[in-house]
Amino acid sequence: MPSTIVRSGHEGPVTKRQKLNGIDARGVQRESKIFTPFRTIGLVSSTPVPFTSIPLGKTSFQITTSVGRCLQTYDLKRGLNLVFLTRPQTPEDITATIAWKDRVFAAWGGSNLDGVQGLWVFKRGKEIARLDIPTDLAQPIKQILIFGTWIVGCCSTRIEIWKSTTYEHYTTLYPTATQKGGNELTGGVTNMPTYLNKIFAGRKDGSVEIWNISSGKLIYTVLPPTANCGAVTAMQPTPALSLLAIAYSEGALIIHDIRADKTIIELNAGLSNSKITSISFRSDDLGAGEDGRKPGVMATAGPESGDITFWDLNGGGRVMGVLRGAHNPPSDVGTIVGGGVSKAKFLPGQPLIVTSGLDNSLKSWIFDEVPYSPIPRILHSRSGHAAPVNKLLFLPSDSDGADAGGKWLLSAGKDRSLWGWSLRRDGQSTELSQGNIRKKAKKLGILAAPSLTNEPGTTLDDLKAPEITCFAISLNRDGGMGANAGGGAIWQKGSAGNKKATDATLSGVTGWESIVTGHKEDKVARTWFWGRKKAGRWAFETGDGGYVKSIGISPCGTFAVVGSEAGGIDMFNLQSGLHRQRYPSRLTPAQARKLKIQQLQGAEGAIQFHSNTKKSFTVGLGKHTKAVTGLVVDSLNKHLISCSLDGRIKFWDFMTGNLVDELDWHPMASITSMRYHAPNDLIALTSDDLSIRVVDIETKKTIRELWGCQGAINDFCFSNDGRWIIAASSDCIIRVWDLPTGHLIDAMKMKTQCTALAFSGTGEFLATTCEGEVGVSIWNNKTLFTHVPTRHISESGIANISGPTVSGEGGQGVIDGAFEDEQEDEEDSAPAPLIDQLSSDMMTLSLIPKARWQTLLHLDLIKQRNKPKEAPKVPEKAPFFLPSLEKPVPLTTTEREMPVDSIAERSRIMKMGRLVSEGAFTVALRSGSESGDYTPFINHLKTLSPSAADLEIRSLNPGSEVGSDELVNFVSALTSRLTQKRDYELVQAWMTVFLRLHMDAVAHDDRLIDALREWRECQEKEGARLGDLVGFCGGVVGFLRSPRT
Repeated sequence: MPSTIVRSGHEGPVTKRQKLNGIDARGVQRESKIFTPFRTIGLVSSTPVPFTSIPLGKTSFQITTSVGRCLQTYDLKRGLNLVFLTRPQTPEDITATIAWKDRVFAAWGGSNLDGVQGLWVFKRGKEIARLDIPTDLAQPIKQILIFGTWIVGCCSTRIEIWKSTTYEHYTTLYPTATQKGGNELTGGVTNMPTYLNKIFAGRKDGSVEIWNISSGKLIYTVLPPTANCGAVTAMQPTPALSLLAIAYSEGALIIHDIRADKTIIELNAGLSNSKITSISFRSDDLGAGEDGRKPGVMATAGPESGDITFWDLNGGGRVMGVLRGAHNPPSDVGTIVGGGVSKAKFLPGQPLIVTSGLDNSLKSWIFDEVPYSPIPRILHSRSGHAAPVNKLLFLPSDSDGADAGGKWLLSAGKDRSLWGWSLRRDGQSTELSQGNIRKKAKKLGILAAPSLTNEPGTTLDDLKAPEITCFAISLNRDGGMGANAGGGAIWQKGSAGNKKATDATLSGVTGWESIVTGHKEDKVARTWFWGRKKAGRWAFETGDGGYVKSIGISPCGTFAVVGSEAGGIDMFNLQSGLHRQRYPSRLTPAQARKLKIQQLQGAEGAIQFHSNTKKSFTVGLGKHTKAVTGLVVDSLNKHLISCSLDGRIKFWDFMTGNLVDELDWHPMASITSMRYHAPNDLIALTSDDLSIRVVDIETKKTIRELWGCQGAINDFCFSNDGRWIIAASSDCIIRVWDLPTGHLIDAMKMKTQCTALAFSGTGEFLATTCEGEVGVSIWNNKTLFTHVPTRHISESGIANISGPTVSGEGGQGVIDGAFEDEQEDEEDSAPAPLIDQLSSDMMTLSLIPKARWQTLLHLDLIKQRNKPKEAPKVPEKAPFFLPSLEKPVPLTTTEREMPVDSIAERSRIMKMGRLVSEGAFTVALRSGSESGDYTPFINHLKTLSPSAADLEIRSLNPGSEVGSDELVNFVSALTSRLTQKRDYELVQAWMTVFLRLHMDAVAHDDRLIDALREWRECQEKEGARLGDLVGFCGGVVGFLRSPRT
């Protein structure tokens, strides 16, 4: 119980505790009132940790990748379909993994000296064991090796050994110490077949140590081939016994005979800055030689490039082929775009190689035997964004509702890609194609170049469209998979003469593009087919030559609007790709002459341009003076709304291009972005003064100003029903405002600032992405099943929460809120009195359902309608299991010998029975007549069903005494309720039934006539008062609706 309770100045029943700010008195709130974490999508292989694979039978393999603190397992036979996610997630990031039998081992830990380390075991996604870690271990385990009865964990300068049967820690091995950190294990550890209890450890000084882990002794040290070969970066045993492949940081790659301590093959693997970190050998005895019928194929890869080199080791070794661009190369501008190959591995006994890269992708490649090719082709691929996401948008439902339900999410990243994510099935997620990039690269000679590091030429990324900065979508004209993409090239520029005439005709039948995107520092906007998941036919160039800053699309899906940084706005037809309008519209020579004459006359004072009734704008004028930051087409295609950094909101006639209205906020604010909610006809605009203003486009009035952001607003959106505005700012806080009240009702503080967000059309999900993250976080909306108060919260009530996880651990489903018990805070609460009537002067209706008192009025008609038309027929023959009733049942002895009571006894029993049978209706009515308070009687009458109320009114007894006349008492009770101005419709219904049933008794009872006269006077008074009020309200509404006003 709290120590103090907030008390109000008035006393009343504490019916419900009122939450004031939602803060837990014991500490800072740790969860949002509206949103709960669900899961993270878009992560495949987002960390440098290499994948691990395990065969299942002879033809299927499971491949496990690390995505931070969770492991994802894919089934190769199902096309790299996701089958397992590990739970629980590890406390720190995973540093090494290995699959062994039916289990997956994952090492995790922090890189700090005081970081906690761990090694967990998972089976089918569930944790089954945790290995004991030495207390003095402060280094993360960067590689795990399992063979025989041993589990080996390789750290930077030590090797930990466990038993694979009992998971008990066995011993710790320390490499021989040398100067300048030469004992660092840069090459990891490996084992070789037939070498019992032996492991090989690659050191920074270039030597390889051989340890017997059973005895814990150093057996032998293999020295580097040359003095300047550098550190060991990778080791892998070959299919031939006693041969070990060793790669060095300076580019040397050797095949060493361990038993003879002799180098068999020495290869030059490349430049010194392209070290090899992954080596694999093909084990199906094919692939080498001129015809591919010989064994001896080796693959090498490294993080400095996205290429994979294939070697033929026969005859001293040679390069037989290079798979260029298997993964994105590292970015030249830092770590914005991930790239390079983290691991390449041949699958045992299969002509397949699986690769993973730092570009967040996992791919499988297959070698063709007929015709023979030394370079594989792509077989399966699972990937995501290689760079942080900067734009999000849920797909709207199209005209037939095919994509309804919040299923798809669009995301654009800094890696120049556009992705469509399915929230129902991960396998349906795909990147929208930008054409055959590899084919273009071959024509330009990019893939044939030996190295692009020192040459400032074209890269694979340059063949893609620039980074997407804005997009718009409408599915009403999307043709799906059957849309005609035309026979020409993608993203055609120029006038109609450069475009095929048949494109518009064919697309008119099958549909056309539905997505339009604007790009960073680019003068053209590009179109995309959503149904076919590919690039479209057109590229729309700005009319004034400025870079594209904003994009809009009409709700019908036919027109695209492009705004430039110079203030120009152009409209294009998506079906034909032709330019249709400019805002403001171009002036004809006659209009230009007329405008010049009007300007001259206006300067002389002959014409008054100012009007008292309506704004007037000159045709052809009104262009924005600065960058257009937002474009919206209203739901009827009547107006185009634009906003700009010049602080003006302009309303254009969509078809003519003329300016019809304008809102000028200059120099108060510069408008940075705009969002539109079509059902409410509201637009929300953000400004550089950190505010969000909501404008009604019908009245052109500002209806809300929302303040509270402490940093620049990165992104914001409406909720699906238009009640909320959700905004993300650079102060790392996501805020939610309630539009009807204008209150800040919820806020979430993230670890890093949120750069983009989107709300699903069904209201189920909120999608967010934070700075530096390639994944997209999905949040559930709890208000679908629970109530959330709209009370304003303070800055101290902002929740510090962690985002969703890949595995969904700690998250909640959409309907989980329906099963939660509503908890009420005892702190900061006050009593809330019950209010049955807002004012004693206001006539109040009851809360009884309308059907109940209407049924009472027509109960006779209902009974007549439900009366059976004919009597029930006796069945010809009863079923065999029923007894026969042809003979009368004999009376029992008790019934035959029951004595006849006397007359006095019978009268006494009848009197007592009458007293006992007097119901609550009669008792409450008599009590009300005695006390003068009929409220308990009215409340009891409300609880009766229509048939029960009709029976009680029929059974009213006209008594001879003054206080016992139930008819008079009933009329007095209704008069009392009418005087209190309560239950108006019920009083009318009850009086109607009373008069219909007891009209005959009215003419013979003077007391009843007086009671009815009093009720009529009260009724006429209230009826006249209500009639005046209704007439006044009707007149006001009619005046407001009149077109003359």
